[in-house]
Amino acid sequence: MKKSMLAAMLLCGLSGFAQIKMPAPSPVQKITQDFGLGKIELTYSRPTVKGRALLKNNSELAPLGQLWRTGANAATRLYFTDNVMMGGKLLDTGSYVLYTIPGVEYWDVILNKGLNNWGTDGYKESENVVSVKVKALKLNDWVESLTMQFSNVQAESCELQLMWGKTAISVPMSTNVKDRIRAQVEKALSADAVNGAVYASAANFYFDWDKDYDKALVNVKKATDANPKAFWLFLLTAKIQKSLGNKVDAKASAEKCIAVATEAKNNDYVRMANELIKSL
Repeated sequence: MKKSMLAAMLLCGLSGFAQIKMPAPSPVQKITQDFGLGKIELTYSRPTVKGRALLKNNSELAPLGQLWRTGANAATRLYFTDNVMMGGKLLDTGSYVLYTIPGVEYWDVILNKGLNNWGTDGYKESENVVSVKVKALKLNDWVESLTMQFSNVQAESCELQLMWGKTAISVPMSTNVKDRIRAQVEKALSADAVNGAVYASAANFYFDWDKDYDKALVNVKKATDANPKAFWLFLLTAKIQKSLGNKVDAKASAEKCIAVATEAKNNDYVRMANELIKSL
């Protein structure tokens, strides 16, 4: 009986202990960034300095010249849903481990296939997919927690940025989507039945991406014919005509945009059309 009571007390104590939850000393952060026609997902643990030596020879945190998991706990991971260029190499879709070798002036940034590695344990140089050298930058303000983010995100380029202490690095990445979008546009335009939305998308592509203003004008005309109440398309028409150097037609299209947008009670497009007229 006594043994049963003791076992029950121990079980209750263990159960109570198992329910205790405390914040992780290096919390995990997962960031998903839309990029090109796909996404990039970054997963890493964020250690804090807490007065320890950082980025020095044989320092406790991220020692110079030594392979680093680029975070705490498990090595940092990058996952790509579409092909991305990094360090002059085209990366396949899928997951990679991110390692770095910090330096005073430059860092080596490495993507590796060792997805089962715990930190740097199990690392094999033969499993490196790409290695790129980037410049170490000095920050004015102190960053206590390791911080990684995507910055300067454009249609076909972005940067993976790392900041810790007073040091930052930026890793450029790129993707090619223009050729694929052009193929989609040309296929859609060659269909037996083409609606106004396709013509509008084609006009935007030829204007914004290809800078082929003649093709943009042809397609935006077909789009406005299909939807004469689309004030936003008349503003696009005006922009295209301005780029072609046709100020008279650009003003007329902007005025048409104002009239239709006023009827639709859209003050933003009225304002933008007036600004375009002033710029002619």
